[in-house]
Formats: sequence, structure tokens, C-alpha cells
Amino acid sequence: MTDAKAISDHWGKGDVYSRILDTMEFAGIDPNSVTVEQLAPVDHFHARGFPATVELADALPIKECDRLVDIGCGLGGPARYLAKRFNCHVDGIDITAPFVDAANKLSVLVGMEDAVECQHGDGQKLPYGDETFDGGYTQHVTMNVPDRNVFFGEAFRVLKPGAFFALTEHGLGEVGEPHHPVPWSEDGSGAYLMRPADTVAALEKAGFADIKFTATGEKYIQGYRRAIELAEKGEAPVFGTHILLGKLAPQIVRNAARNIEERRTHPVQIICFKPN
Repeated sequence: MTDAKAISDHWGKGDVYSRILDTMEFAGIDPNSVTVEQLAPVDHFHARGFPATVELADALPIKECDRLVDIGCGLGGPARYLAKRFNCHVDGIDITAPFVDAANKLSVLVGMEDAVECQHGDGQKLPYGDETFDGGYTQHVTMNVPDRNVFFGEAFRVLKPGAFFALTEHGLGEVGEPHHPVPWSEDGSGAYLMRPADTVAALEKAGFADIKFTATGEKYIQGYRRAIELAEKGEAPVFGTHILLGKLAPQIVRNAARNIEERRTHPVQIICFKPN
């Protein structure tokens, strides 16, 4: 099995859109009038979910009518949020076909199919022309990227001079390998974590400059602990990302927190720019 297929199979099991729609209706959310805000508990499918997207957006120099690229767009939640908040256009690409299918159908549900366009593809081979985008970002995708140099090189290529590039990821910590399962891998297969310093070096090698690095582990621990607390009390929301993680969700969340606490992983946010 190729890396790409293994990663896609890990994330996109079954009919993702139908699973979301069924749970939406079970939670009492009307698909015919659903909003971007109501989708947020599910469609920001990355560590800390919607709050992490908002914090990243707050730090980015996005302007009205910008064209952005979301590499590893998942279900399209961040793309829809940014497009709505900044009145811009977002092109998304993801290696998991069921996610792309769900992303485009969810955009139709909220009437944003013209502002957000997602397609199936590999972030290591972007189907866009040189210097197309005013900015780009990738949220908790790079843990599954085999060749970080190629991935960052492609991001650099499709960005205009002066454009920003932002990423969030679980970096490799200083103390052993992560406990599994984790959100990006059940057993360690398809995982390619790098120490944050090596990620910064790879960005520099690709040509990026003005690189700003922020450790985010403590915020993630707080988020995971809150999710664990709610689950233990039987108060976890019906409509949440656990519906995509499946039966391993409780163990995955506990391991994600434990790995940070034991310094096995090192979550970071990095923002940099393509020089003019």
C-alpha cells in the first residue's frame, strides 16, 4: 500500500458526509438551515478544533478578496470560516477523497460553494500554477507528510511574493516516540513527525523567511483534558469530531494529552513569508 493510500484510508473510512449528516439530524440540527457556526464542532477536524482556527486567523494578514490555499483542507471548516470572515476565496486540497466530497457538500449546505472549492490531491504535488495565492496554510497535516522538503517547496511555488504561509502541527518531542493511537496514526504507520527546529530548517530551505514559531502544547493539553472530563461525565456533545475518530476516540484523546505532557510531542504554530 502506498503512503498516500494508507494515509487516505486512515482518515476517510466510509461515507463521511452521511455520517456527519446523520449525526447532525440526531443532534437536532436542520441540514436545510445549518450555519457555518453550527458545523464548527465537526468540520474543524484538527487539534483544539474551531478555537485553534480562530487563533490562527487572528494572527494572519488576510485581506478582503485574497485568494488562499488550504493544503490538507479536510472537511473544509477552516476554509469556510476564513472565506466568510474575510470575504476571500479559498481553494482546498486534501488527499482523502471522502473528506473532499464531504467538504464540497457541506459548502453547498451553507451556500458557500462559490467561495470555497475543494479538490482531491496531494500537497506534495499541488495542481496550481506558480504564484497563484496571496496566502496559504496547513493545519495538523504535516505529521502525515513523507517529504517535508517537497511539501514546503510546493507551497512556496504556488504563493505570490510577499504571501504568508502558516502551519500548525504536532512536532516530535525530545523523549521517545509517541504513544499510539493518536489522531494521525493508529499504530505509527504513515506518521512522519519532525522536531520543530527541523521543520523551521525545512521552511528556510524552501525559501521562506521571517519565520515566527509559537509553542502551543499547553493550550492543547487544556483542550484534551476538557474533552476527557466531559467524556467521563457523559457530557460529550453529540455533534463533535469524535464521530470521525470512531471507537478509539477516548484512547486517542488521552494519548494526545499524555504525549505532550511526557514531551513525546511538541505542538507548534509557525507563520512565515515568501520574500518579495
